[in-house]
Amino acid sequence: MRILVTNDDGIYSPGIASLAKIASSFGEVTVVAPDVEQSSMGHAVTHSRPLNYKKSPIEFPSISAYRVNGTPADCVALGTHLHSNTDVVLSGINMGPNLGNSMWHSGTLAAAKQAALFGITGIALSTPVGNDEPDFDLLEPFVKQTLQQLLKQPKGSLFNVNLPEQPTGIRWTRQSVRKYDGTIIPGKDPMNRKHYWFTVTPLAPSEEGTDRWAVENELVSVTPLRLDLTDEGLLAEAKQNLSWDQ
Repeated sequence: MRILVTNDDGIYSPGIASLAKIASSFGEVTVVAPDVEQSSMGHAVTHSRPLNYKKSPIEFPSISAYRVNGTPADCVALGTHLHSNTDVVLSGINMGPNLGNSMWHSGTLAAAKQAALFGITGIALSTPVGNDEPDFDLLEPFVKQTLQQLLKQPKGSLFNVNLPEQPTGIRWTRQSVRKYDGTIIPGKDPMNRKHYWFTVTPLAPSEEGTDRWAVENELVSVTPLRLDLTDEGLLAEAKQNLSWDQ
């Protein structure tokens, strides 16, 4: 199996080093990651300038690794172009969760989505960050167990995986869709210039069976996703009850 590993935290992140090491037990691994952090970049792609593809400045033992001056989606597009026999794209392990509505702006998940757009299986993996760096050695057996199942799924599948700090098990989940309170917090920098922080807080508790609920209960959340965003229920109702001629 030929595996492309990427992320949105950048080539220097300890999370991508951990994921590349784990992935190497499943097949031949190539790392292609942003040269700087691209967190919350979403599914942005670069079209107004050329991309550079250079050897990684840090070593990944026994793994070919490269950095790109672009977004996570760029890395997947370029990486799968140069390595056209890629079977699966793994994105992460992200330093910070990608739960619920954060899927919309996650650069980690965007890399996996880009793979799925190409008909390649895409798997995004994330974990919370507390006061200390995540214990990737502790997470490793749960990442392996999760990948053992997901790599068997049909080609082109898309999954979002979130690992709590100290997992006790693994669950299939659905996305927690809850409205968020977007709060702008003003402040000033050392030069007395105004700046603003954008923060979000869920307006409702998590529901059992969702990704948020799983991670809150120390369970690895595995959410299967699809690229089609169509609201089938609303579409069927609209076709039945509404006409553009009315």
